[in-house]
Amino acid sequence: MRDPDDLLARAGVRGNPDRDQHFLVDDRVLDRLPTYLDAVDSIDGDDGPTEGGPLADAHLLEIGPGTGALTDRLLATGATVTAIERDRKLAGFLRREFDEAIEAGRLTVIEGDALDVALPDVTASVSNLPYSASSDLTFRLLPRGIELVLMFQREFAERMIAEPGTSDYGRLSVSTQHYAAVEIVETVPPEAFSPPPAVESAIVRTEPRAPPYEVADETFFLRFVKALFTQRRKTVRNGIRNTAHISGLDDPAAVVDATPEELLAKRPDAVTPTEFAELATIAESVNDD
Repeated sequence: MRDPDDLLARAGVRGNPDRDQHFLVDDRVLDRLPTYLDAVDSIDGDDGPTEGGPLADAHLLEIGPGTGALTDRLLATGATVTAIERDRKLAGFLRREFDEAIEAGRLTVIEGDALDVALPDVTASVSNLPYSASSDLTFRLLPRGIELVLMFQREFAERMIAEPGTSDYGRLSVSTQHYAAVEIVETVPPEAFSPPPAVESAIVRTEPRAPPYEVADETFFLRFVKALFTQRRKTVRNGIRNTAHISGLDDPAAVVDATPEELLAKRPDAVTPTEFAELATIAESVNDD
């Protein structure tokens, strides 16, 4: 496998915290990242990617490949890889460094912002995401219904997996768990990066699955959850009344009248995802009358 420090030296770059650049340089963490995918148990320790492997028929997406330390390990699974890099210098370096994989049709490097470019159809995504865009990128990926192995700030990751009634539970928890089963598979110290960030990081794995409830309009459901969590310290009753400008309700008073008292008396951080679905269904039916 390519040494991450050697890649940085050959690329002639240094991480820049002001640009959200923290390069993952810990070989052990890099080696483990692809193994969190269902089909991969280990990565061979040879000098480069192979044609075969457990993901020979897979297409992986990597967002923010940087100098390609993780790219190298993804190619070693046997998968085809599409890497999206917004930094022009780094995109050029990747094309030079991995020219053989590109020529063989196993790697595509797209220069651009992953929030703007068209995403290919892929099997899964394994990425060390830029932390400033974590939320937007995650919610671009989750609706695609693919397995994700993503690096986040630990605090963000803990909010993704949080349960009702805990201090970390919020809009991010409900929205993430609407799309997938979510788990933190590893915490990563700042020293694993160059330069080290000011916070701990965590690797999150998501497995797509249907939620244990039904909603008629997913867009409305997620907007309704967002609205209520802007008033997380207030009861659901007051949240419905105060956030019609966010949720789009025409008659919030009528929604309150149609909602069971036991739900109205709760605060949003005590409402389960299934109860949010019940609330959204009531709100939507009243709104449509």
